[in-house]
Amino acid sequence: MSIYLNKDSKIIVQGMTGGMGAKHTTLMVESGANIVGGVNARKAGTTVELGGKELPVFGTVEEAMKETGADVSVAFVPPAFTKDACIEAIDAEIPLLVVITEGVPVLDTAEVVQYLEGKSTRMIGPNCPGIITPEESLAGITPHTIAGKGPVGLVSKSGTLTYQMMFELKDFGFTTAIGIGGDPIVGTTHIDALEAFENDPDTKAIVMIGEIGGDAEERAAAYIKDHVTKPVVGYVAGFTAPEGKTMGHAGAIVSGSSGTAQAKKEALEAAGVKVGKTPSETAALMREILQNL
Repeated sequence: MSIYLNKDSKIIVQGMTGGMGAKHTTLMVESGANIVGGVNARKAGTTVELGGKELPVFGTVEEAMKETGADVSVAFVPPAFTKDACIEAIDAEIPLLVVITEGVPVLDTAEVVQYLEGKSTRMIGPNCPGIITPEESLAGITPHTIAGKGPVGLVSKSGTLTYQMMFELKDFGFTTAIGIGGDPIVGTTHIDALEAFENDPDTKAIVMIGEIGGDAEERAAAYIKDHVTKPVVGYVAGFTAPEGKTMGHAGAIVSGSSGTAQAKKEALEAAGVKVGKTPSETAALMREILQNL
């Protein structure tokens, strides 16, 4: 099993013919993901060869879905056009939309997230590495060679920490690893992923990676306490961040004691989550749990 993405997922790429789109579409094809086409209104009707596969380019998401049966779209669209690309995908009722783009204006994301209410699309991102179900499918930029299939579910705000945690636990493997993005507003939250992993019979334990700023981790801790029966280990990036300083990720804005790594660690531990001080320590905590399962 997996969450949100599996071997049957048919993926289209919005912005497939651009530099980043073409590069990562090639890598997705090489990973074994079922890429069925791309979307670029200016190049509609053409085909592009990527990763040894001849891929059709469609004018709209709706047309691409109709012609290919696609149920996932990955967006590699410049920040200024990301909102329109998202709304187009949501209007076409694509079940899963993965937005990789970094630097999307927060107001644009807020509008898109509001637009999603009551719609059938799940959005992951923006500013994220996307989602991988090892040995089955990849929608995003996570290197597919890091880890194989196994019992761990991973949800993370950080792309590079997603990769590190997959590497640290590669001998166990993952059901699905999902990078939700580090912006203040994202389509899929820690809580959404925790709920999906809790309901997935093949996920035996969950790693949750957060970072300073906002209160997403505190909210997740409250959710874990009330709804999650599986063991969860956590890591919060930013223990060494200087107080009062805004850090790199857009979400990492700390106000008072709320939003600090320490406050988040305490909230998670109060919910029964073991929290590591470093990614390696976090992996060691998970390793211990897995060996005793």
